[in-house]
Amino acid sequence: MRRLLLIACVLAAPWSVAALPESLPGGQAIPSLAPMLEQVTPSVVNISTYATVQVRNPLLEDPFFRRFFNVPDQERYRRTQSAGSGVVVDAAKGYIVTNNHVVERADEISVTLADGRVLKAELVGTDPRVDLAVLKVPAESLVEIGFADSSSVRVGDFVVAIGNPFGLNQTVTSGIVSALGRSGLGIEGYEDFIQTDASINPGNSGGALVDLDGKLVGINTAILAPAGGNVGIGFAIPSRMVEAIMRQLIEHGEVRRGILGLAVQGLNPELAEAFGVDRRDGVVVVEVEPESAASRAGLRPGDIIVKVRDREIRKVTDFDGQAAVTFVGARVPIEIVRGGRASKVTLDVKDEPLEKVTGERIDNRLVGTVLQNFRNEGDTVEGAGVLVTEVGENSIAWQFGMRPGDIVVACNRRGVRNLEELRENARAGQEQLLLRVYRSGQYGYIVIR
Repeated sequence: MRRLLLIACVLAAPWSVAALPESLPGGQAIPSLAPMLEQVTPSVVNISTYATVQVRNPLLEDPFFRRFFNVPDQERYRRTQSAGSGVVVDAAKGYIVTNNHVVERADEISVTLADGRVLKAELVGTDPRVDLAVLKVPAESLVEIGFADSSSVRVGDFVVAIGNPFGLNQTVTSGIVSALGRSGLGIEGYEDFIQTDASINPGNSGGALVDLDGKLVGINTAILAPAGGNVGIGFAIPSRMVEAIMRQLIEHGEVRRGILGLAVQGLNPELAEAFGVDRRDGVVVVEVEPESAASRAGLRPGDIIVKVRDREIRKVTDFDGQAAVTFVGARVPIEIVRGGRASKVTLDVKDEPLEKVTGERIDNRLVGTVLQNFRNEGDTVEGAGVLVTEVGENSIAWQFGMRPGDIVVACNRRGVRNLEELRENARAGQEQLLLRVYRSGQYGYIVIR
């Protein structure tokens, strides 16, 4: 500590530091981010959440222990608090975008503005698959931030991260875009991250990543921190995805993501040779569901998808990023290569959510089951999941313990809110399906091989 003070004193001595010039030679002003930040930082807010969680003594799980010691079986609760960041994106209506994990399970949310005001926030909707949430606060003298076109961002562009790391409000860090289209991290269901070396730390989640014009490039979401702190590898959700998801949440309170009805895998040299195409990037259609949007558009296994909308498709994550923002009612232009010839098709994603399907449409290991989306009017399973309505007694699922009335709430360690998520998570399992189910008031696991 003494050494630090000595250094500070030396640096502060008037005879030891030459006065900095107020301008560069030729009268040019010294470059500074300050003017831009003065306009942008008021739009970044601090979010505090409060939740009530159940606390149970593991010893009380044993009924013999409770009976022997005459311990009352009483549920105990404690109040928890956490913090994160958010961005005002609509000052006139009071909408704020943040991460889903910042507000997940919160029963009270408050927002602290840059000017010190504290406002109670209403949760408009969440999308756990992309890790986004929209809040609403009273629209009183708010400052919003505009959206940049993240599709035009390039590696090497300068960016600035703004948030509240470790409770240090209005912290600004700068860096560059290190990479685009990062995925395969296992952070979210849909991953198409912008990677940056601008310092992002705990508490920055939900904050803004902006360009030098002060436009929103992305929402800061996660870091790669093997040592527990920032190492210059942070990830942000691109603004185009943020804006699309935000509009869905504001309009519907949820994301009505369309079902394309096809499965793809990355194109490699062996597949390219087998299909007789002279290219090394794109994705190959390996499965098309009958009567789906892909089937109606005429897609077939073996087709190579090279473009969706205006996005070049070079790998599976490019395709998944477009699937994440394909909603019910959309018409999606797709460019394909079939038999060495290029052509275009349009996917018409109609309003036909899967309400009840046979298990094989989800995964071959669920042949003999009938499933449907579950909506609970009470609070038992948080109103989401997939209900098992029928299980054949000769089916594999029956042999491994699945029964009618089970509610699947997770698959392969990822949450399941509907049939679409169950199908996507099932594909992540190589040798088995690890299902977390709710049955007769209790949660348990079923492993199907």
